[in-house]
Amino acid sequence: MTETTVPPEAAAPAEQAAAEPPADALIVIPVRNLVMFPEIVTPVMVGRPRSVAAAQQAVRDERQVVVVLQRDPEIADPGPGDVHDVGVVTNILRYVTSPDGGHHLVCQGVERFRITELIEGGPYLMARGERLTEPADTGPQVEARVLNVRQQALEVLDLVPQAPDELRAAVQAIASPGALADMAAAYLDVKPAEKQQVLETLGLVERLDKVSALLADRLQVLRLSAEIGRQTQAAFSQRQREAVLREQLAAIQRELGEDEGASQDVAEITAAIERLQMPEEIADQARKELRRLQRTPEASSEYGMIRTYLDWLIELPWAAPEPKEIDIAEARRILDADHYGLEKIKSRIIEFLAVRKLAPQGKAPILCFVGPPGVGKTSLGQSIAKAMGRKFARISLGGVHDEAEIRGHRRTYVGALPGNVIQAIRKVGARDCVLMLDEIDKMGAGVHGDPSAAMLEVLDPEQNSTFRDNYLGVPFDLSQVVFIATANMLDTIPGPLRDRMEVISLAGYTAGEKLEIAKRYLVRRQLEANGLTPGEVEVDEDALDEIIEAYTREAGVRNLEREIGRALRHVAVRIAEGKAEHVRIRRQDIAEILGPPRFESEVAMRTSVPGVATGLAWTPVGGDILFIEAAKSPGAGRLILTGQLGEVMKESAQAALTLVKSEGVKLGVDPAQLRRCDIHVHVPAGATPKDGPSAGVAMFIALTSLLTGRTVRSDTAMTGEISLRGLVLPVGGIKEKVVAAAAAGLKRVMLPARNRRDYEDIPREAREALEFIWLERVSDAAEAALEPLHAEGGAGEAGS
Repeated sequence: MTETTVPPEAAAPAEQAAAEPPADALIVIPVRNLVMFPEIVTPVMVGRPRSVAAAQQAVRDERQVVVVLQRDPEIADPGPGDVHDVGVVTNILRYVTSPDGGHHLVCQGVERFRITELIEGGPYLMARGERLTEPADTGPQVEARVLNVRQQALEVLDLVPQAPDELRAAVQAIASPGALADMAAAYLDVKPAEKQQVLETLGLVERLDKVSALLADRLQVLRLSAEIGRQTQAAFSQRQREAVLREQLAAIQRELGEDEGASQDVAEITAAIERLQMPEEIADQARKELRRLQRTPEASSEYGMIRTYLDWLIELPWAAPEPKEIDIAEARRILDADHYGLEKIKSRIIEFLAVRKLAPQGKAPILCFVGPPGVGKTSLGQSIAKAMGRKFARISLGGVHDEAEIRGHRRTYVGALPGNVIQAIRKVGARDCVLMLDEIDKMGAGVHGDPSAAMLEVLDPEQNSTFRDNYLGVPFDLSQVVFIATANMLDTIPGPLRDRMEVISLAGYTAGEKLEIAKRYLVRRQLEANGLTPGEVEVDEDALDEIIEAYTREAGVRNLEREIGRALRHVAVRIAEGKAEHVRIRRQDIAEILGPPRFESEVAMRTSVPGVATGLAWTPVGGDILFIEAAKSPGAGRLILTGQLGEVMKESAQAALTLVKSEGVKLGVDPAQLRRCDIHVHVPAGATPKDGPSAGVAMFIALTSLLTGRTVRSDTAMTGEISLRGLVLPVGGIKEKVVAAAAAGLKRVMLPARNRRDYEDIPREAREALEFIWLERVSDAAEAALEPLHAEGGAGEAGS
């Protein structure tokens, strides 16, 4: 052995030394996390007393030792069964004791050793076994694997930082396949258990395959690590480059005198903050962001984000609005000039203006106009703004399903903006504007939140004085804004949101109101849209009446305006061609211009036979009339219902039939025919779903007409829910239903007596055009609706 240094404790007296070890046994040094390989020089640190004693004995006797891996590194004093069966016979080249008391060995592996017997009882472990010689297999299989392992090992060395050139040279110079596999496994950074598997594998092909697999795994890790390192270095280099370029750009701008742009921006923003009379909290926030802007390089992306935020802050109207002189008479004149009718809404606006004139600090109202399309809800908001002398803004809420559309996005997101409320106020530049929330009933919740929940704060007078937009991050006062919402129906508006609004219903227009609207507004607007003047075209009132009655059937006036536009375009062609200079459109000209009439009264035709009654229905686009048809056929007394009826409407039909049976004697119905025939009740327009209890009276009258042979009066329509006691119960939508009856040319309507409270809501023109019959019981309805039974024809009907 060479360069061996024996520590002082190795020269202990002979009586303290152990007995001489057997000549056929080798000293064993168990190690925890180290695997020795033949021909490889490896440092070994020993610390356990038995291992120190074994190393000292081997140095004294100049003997070889077996270095073997423990199975469990946690065992402090391993015995038989605690070490692996295969270790390496090792020469101790050097023994060094460090100043801190540590014992360090420099060992070189010689050959593999299989332990067959582990000897205990002495100060250290000893073992008997056999030395395993290296196989000398050669051939294409081995040579191919040697080339692959050598190439993998060299690639690993290329990827490992600061790998010694000597190790690369050694890998290239090794000719022995086994030595190459052992060297690669020894220097490879893998778990000791995996190295032990290589050590225990004697066959060259199997050993080279295992080493190749370990090298392949390590290569994958090293390649990925190298790629991450390159990306990190590239990103770091790019940032350094950008910083240098920014500094150079700033220096060039200073030399050219162009660096005053940022300073000018800061000065303008500072002046705006002082001028706008911001609340102290908002002013502090603006100054804080301004200081951040001054510290941020102008070429940075964050500079643009901060500047955009400051632009929003300084462009919002923070100062309290100046009080405006309110002229009640002028406001009334403006409302009357812009809209015909709508007296209830005009009265409410005048009331608000009167209160605001007497109490300028009062809270603004939050109104919700509910009505069918085309009745002027949206345009009414503009007229209100004009009457109040305020600016007007509109937000369309139809289809909105993101809470951020109301509250805004947080500034952490790229491209973030405030919500639509703040955007609208910035656009008009007034904190006391009239803000219309159009189609508020068509908002929907989605994965990004519920916008109707966000509207609760906006529309609450007790909260909206400190409305906080997510983008601004500071409170904004909305208490001076006059909010006006529009909706077609209330059912889809959540209850808490509906509770915050004062609901005002707009019924459909009557024929007379449509005529006045057409004369005052629609004709003039369409003349301007089609490039015509009143001197070139004249439209008779009779012609407008014909368009209203025969070409439109709606609650509003949108289709009426379209048809007037069609008629005027027809005239515009003649004038443009030079065929006429002045054209007068009369009633008889309408069919030639617009084609055959699209609508005609079916009431008289449908109710000319027994079993047909005219009912009234409410729809989201206004009232409508519907027909209840009943027929009988030979059968067993069944009731057949068709026309896509809902469950409630089916139950109304069953209740009506039961009521007819119970009242049969009074009504003149033969009970025997009910047992001999099936009753079929049908509601036309079968593609349209129908539901609700309000058709109960009409079904009762249709069944009574069918079974008594008495026809229903063709000028009469009816609505109302019935009970099995024969009572007529109140229903909703009376105003819309009565307007529809008047528009259809009917003369009489039968309504529940308990709906008298709705009489004042019915337009005056409809009240004057119709006769109202109030029903307490179904017998009142039968008496008022059924024609007298003619002796000759009626008998035949009743007996059929």
